[in-house]
Amino acid sequence: MIDVYSVLSQVREKKPLVHHLTNWVTIYDCAQITRATGALPVMAHAPEEVEEMVSLAGALVLNIGTLTTEFIDSMVLAGRKANEKGIPVILDAVGAGATKFRTEKSLELMEKVRFAVIKGNSSEIGTLAGAKALTRGVEAESVEGSLKELAAKLAKERNCAVVITGPEDIVSNGEKTFGVKNGHKMMGKVVGTGCMAASVLGAFNAVETDSLKASVSALVAYEIAGEIAAQKTNKPMQFKLELMDSLALLKKEDLKKAKIQEL
Repeated sequence: MIDVYSVLSQVREKKPLVHHLTNWVTIYDCAQITRATGALPVMAHAPEEVEEMVSLAGALVLNIGTLTTEFIDSMVLAGRKANEKGIPVILDAVGAGATKFRTEKSLELMEKVRFAVIKGNSSEIGTLAGAKALTRGVEAESVEGSLKELAAKLAKERNCAVVITGPEDIVSNGEKTFGVKNGHKMMGKVVGTGCMAASVLGAFNAVETDSLKASVSALVAYEIAGEIAAQKTNKPMQFKLELMDSLALLKKEDLKKAKIQEL
């Protein structure tokens, strides 16, 4: 059994710096949820400083939600420097499959940067794994094939952990695959919860070298915090605040609610 609390405790103790090149829509939320885990956020996008900044970090999160060609260039610079330094890199492939540009730039990043974790919804990961999939904006529309098999396929091809978020999250390193059934439907009613999940993945991967263990632990902690928040309110914006507070105050006994299953 994965000891989620031990990884969370390391984040709180070590306070790793998590460098983001992320979505402008959710940049504040990503910074705040990183801080709520116990880690430290920094959002440095300029090509003139990304290599220097990432050299100080414990993890790098790349989120293509508001991508431009110039932004991708900065991501490549930061990602390659992180690879050189042995710093884990997380890709949040927001909207891959929705447009040709997003799909091509996601694939370009995967060719130029070595990722510890590739995250997306079912259609985003399906697209990157070569399946027939449809993404509508940033929402999953459809994907052909077994999600477990697609996650394992992409994980093997890229030698990383692959995270598919959804009603049941799937996390695979190509050899082992886990399902995580925590979370609450309220998490789908506010903008930014997917981007925030990538930030939590960054914080946990900064302190745990096993990307499968780190990623499962991150999702469990984040989604149990979502469950706790939903017990306190059914108002979407209030829920977002409660989510952040619940993660910051998460206790060991709360994590007994973990719903992890090897698939």
